[in-house]
Amino acid sequence: MKIELIDDPEQGLITFLDEKIAEYNWQRWEVNERKPLAIKMTDEQGSIIAGAAGRTFGDWFMLNTLWVDEQHRGNKIGELLLTKIEGAAKERGCNKCLLDTLNFQAMPFYQARGYQTQWVQEGYPKTGCKYYMVKNL
Repeated sequence: MKIELIDDPEQGLITFLDEKIAEYNWQRWEVNERKPLAIKMTDEQGSIIAGAAGRTFGDWFMLNTLWVDEQHRGNKIGELLLTKIEGAAKERGCNKCLLDTLNFQAMPFYQARGYQTQWVQEGYPKTGCKYYMVKNL
């Protein structure tokens, strides 16, 4: 046997390892599918000005990303997208949402919309924080 530490691994190795963990998990997990879900908003020229993406599995919707272009912030676009993507997750049978946000991002935005902090990862990546938040849909 040979062990090799790789400072700059190829994406193929990372994908292989991720697939092996997923294969193991799917054989033992109580759900058998995860489905991606996204929403976008475009301007008159068709450029994306806002969007959100995540995945649904079992009772959960995991919101990975919610982004609004800076010049469109403050116009309730984020709230509109969040409401719509949460509704789509509910239609898929989800009754809870999980997300994480950094200390300089959108914690107050999510709190105002019913999300509660479940855990804080302090010192992330050095002096900041990452907030893991949950909401019952």
